[in-house]
Amino acid sequence: MKVIIIGCGPAGLFAGFKLAGKCEVLILDKGPSLEERIKDKSNLLHGEGGAGLFSDGKLNFSPEIGNNLAELIGYSKLSELINEVESIFRKYNIKTKEINRKKAHELEVLAVQNGMKYLPIRQAHVGSDHLPEVISKLSNDLRKKGVEFIFNTEVEEIRKNSIITTKKEEFKFDKLLIAPGRSGARWLEKIVKEKRMKYIYNPVDIGVRVEVPALIMEEICEINWDPKVHIRTPTYDDFVRTFCVSPYGYVVKEENEKYCLVNGHSWKDRKSSNTNFAFLVKVQLTEPLENTNLYGESIAIQATTIGGNKPILQRLGDLRRGRRSTWSRLEKSHVKPTLTDVTPGDIAMALPYRFVRDIIEGLDILNKLIPGVADDGTLLYATEIKFHGLRVLTNEFLRTSIPEIYVAGDGAGLSRGIVGAAVSGLLAAEGILKD
Repeated sequence: MKVIIIGCGPAGLFAGFKLAGKCEVLILDKGPSLEERIKDKSNLLHGEGGAGLFSDGKLNFSPEIGNNLAELIGYSKLSELINEVESIFRKYNIKTKEINRKKAHELEVLAVQNGMKYLPIRQAHVGSDHLPEVISKLSNDLRKKGVEFIFNTEVEEIRKNSIITTKKEEFKFDKLLIAPGRSGARWLEKIVKEKRMKYIYNPVDIGVRVEVPALIMEEICEINWDPKVHIRTPTYDDFVRTFCVSPYGYVVKEENEKYCLVNGHSWKDRKSSNTNFAFLVKVQLTEPLENTNLYGESIAIQATTIGGNKPILQRLGDLRRGRRSTWSRLEKSHVKPTLTDVTPGDIAMALPYRFVRDIIEGLDILNKLIPGVADDGTLLYATEIKFHGLRVLTNEFLRTSIPEIYVAGDGAGLSRGIVGAAVSGLLAAEGILKD
């Protein structure tokens, strides 16, 4: 049986891991090989390893974090797949850090007492400097088992007769797994609508990247490297959460064709004096506009326009007082920005009032759990957006309404992050093998 996988991120690689030796497997990706990406780090989103290649490799082994699969397969099966992902990472010397249960429980109690939910979960941290090595070993093991890789090749069309086309050639398949990352969500949306697959729109997460002195978050990050806190804001009752905490890390710019966003990462062997994290507001749209992709992109474009094609940087104190930040005001802050290719400005000019209100209120609440995080000198970078796009509707093994086509990963709206994407890849591969 010939299986083609579109996308060489965690979903595609882990699906390939499960299918290797049992099927003829070809993995295609529009981006470059790992070797090319390391030489030229301008391509942060596409290619071997996916968008996670240059992230800091936060691995969250919890059924509560990183996917929407429990409603399809139940928590027992989901936990089983998470354990399988963890065991595969263990083959590459990735060790999970055990949680200090006593300290974690104390934080849970403090969070509940102040209107928050803290989720202590089992995690591993690979580091931006070590993750490419892990992906390289995994890919090479797949090659040894006969998996073929083709890079710098974008799929243009999926035809009815089980053929996919690129600019150069055609490929015949028996089963197709479409596993693009978050950056491929718009491409997948086009394919889904062309093929008339069933789908719904997922919420989109819109917010900022927060940067504070590392000392402020040292204690909570010692318990969980990437602490997860969920908050309901008082004015709008919106869901706000911390995401992708990067202890001693660096804020980075993500460039898209139409706009730029921000993200963050940590190295294993190199540290800054700051910690950064995403602070995101969950947005679900109904009628008349359900397309959260378009809504998120419109905000990203507006913020990029105001920032002069750069992210906007503002002190929290300036945002509270309704004034833009300037370099002279930023210099007064005790937090020195790790990303300086920015425009000091006013985030309230870029984000709708509701999001600004949510961010200020949410940080004030978070300050009760992490004192100092809502200081006037705290830095905010705009904009950070996590596109989950549409969610392709599938059976329990991620088979779409077209029997020979499966989906997996962040771009299909089934996962959020490395472990969730890997789990979805294993589940789709299991479905393909059952077929």
